[in-house]
Amino acid sequence: MKWRSLLKTLILLISLITLSMIIPLVIAIVMEERGMVRAFGITIGAVFVIALPILFISRKQPIRFNTADGCLLVFLTWVIACLLGALPFFFSGHVDSFSDAVFESSSGFTTTGISLIVDLDIIPRSLIFWRAETHWLGGMGMVVLTVAILPLLGVGGFQLLKAESPGPDAERITPKIAGTAKFLWISYIALTGIQAMLLRLCGMDWFGATIHAFSTLATGGFSSQNESIAYYHSPAIEWICTIFMLIAGINYTLIYRLLRGKFKDILRNSEAKAYGLIILISVLIISVALLPTDISLLDTIRQAFFYTATILTTTGFSTVNMNLWPPLAQGVLFILMFIGGCSGSTAGGIKVIRHVVLWKQAGNELRRIIYPKGVFTVRLDKKVGRKDIVYGVAGFVFLYFMLLGFTVLLVSASGLNLFSSLNVALLTLGNIGLGLGLDNASAIAYGFPAGLKWALSFIMIVGRLELWTAFVLFSRDYWR
Repeated sequence: MKWRSLLKTLILLISLITLSMIIPLVIAIVMEERGMVRAFGITIGAVFVIALPILFISRKQPIRFNTADGCLLVFLTWVIACLLGALPFFFSGHVDSFSDAVFESSSGFTTTGISLIVDLDIIPRSLIFWRAETHWLGGMGMVVLTVAILPLLGVGGFQLLKAESPGPDAERITPKIAGTAKFLWISYIALTGIQAMLLRLCGMDWFGATIHAFSTLATGGFSSQNESIAYYHSPAIEWICTIFMLIAGINYTLIYRLLRGKFKDILRNSEAKAYGLIILISVLIISVALLPTDISLLDTIRQAFFYTATILTTTGFSTVNMNLWPPLAQGVLFILMFIGGCSGSTAGGIKVIRHVVLWKQAGNELRRIIYPKGVFTVRLDKKVGRKDIVYGVAGFVFLYFMLLGFTVLLVSASGLNLFSSLNVALLTLGNIGLGLGLDNASAIAYGFPAGLKWALSFIMIVGRLELWTAFVLFSRDYWR
């Protein structure tokens, strides 16, 4: 019964991803991109030929699962979504192999943003749209979308959300999990629409505005132009993207409370205060580092805010060559690559809340040396936190750096130098997409052997699921 429930739910999730291909299919038809009409048509047709009979046979099968089942379901959903999303790339003929197509799709759904497509000018618009749409869908998560749309997944829905975003601050926003998922997606859609309209007012066409709004709110970084945001030479566009990147890096629970007028909750929130402090300190140091250069003061502040936002939120947009910046400014950005956005956001990385917990615990350990008999606890949001939060965060950070080290060894085995290997590892595991010391991360990844591309695709998925959901499946106890 459990496997039937899992299969039915998995088919429903995959069917939703396939339905999302209808929009780029329509674009391909309108733009008369015959090759892409065929690519999307074959993919959609094949999936529904397989899915519809299974859904019909299992229509009376109730869906029941627990947290452990949710981990397996979420992991399989992301793996199959990346494989399914690769088919339009592969059938289009604009990537060299299926391994390249899977890498591109994985980079999209996990909002990493490393692309193996070198020249976007020769890529059909429908494929560029699909590439950005994978960002947008992966940003909030297909599981959350399913829980919002299909009430029958209301039972056990929280297990799915916890499996997909297993951070230390998982909580319901509304009493019913379907209501929580709907709020998340309504907010996500509204913010995307607002940003797209603002970008259109600043000179982008509707296609480019939509693509960049998708990538910004998903903190992904795919662009419709080879030069990314730099193509537009517009300070207004850079400021809009900066503001929305920072919004996308905030916990959506706080956005909900803000909309309900609970401003004090935001001021009391430990993660929000740390997030704001990190931004201000980073901007200040980068601005000071850039002052001796030929850049004007206003441009210095704008670039400092933009790159703080694009690295901290793991978005990966670019406007200038960071490798030409002073070492101090590069050092700040390198540190930000180890932080990431807030929990409950679309950003990747370790997440701010985990750094807050470890910082507070480090302070407690110092006090314990001075007062050996003292009792000290970690306080979050002015409330006493549970001890297991500290243990969970410590375990996560240890596992994160272990996997980071393994990825560095894996990439360096391909012949890449050590610092570049570290950058590639950070970009894939942290879902960042933009690194230091790399002339072109996409060009470097393009030259990787097929086996390494598959391995990095898997690491991107593991990073997107924040490690635990994937690694628990490799435990013998899980299968018992």
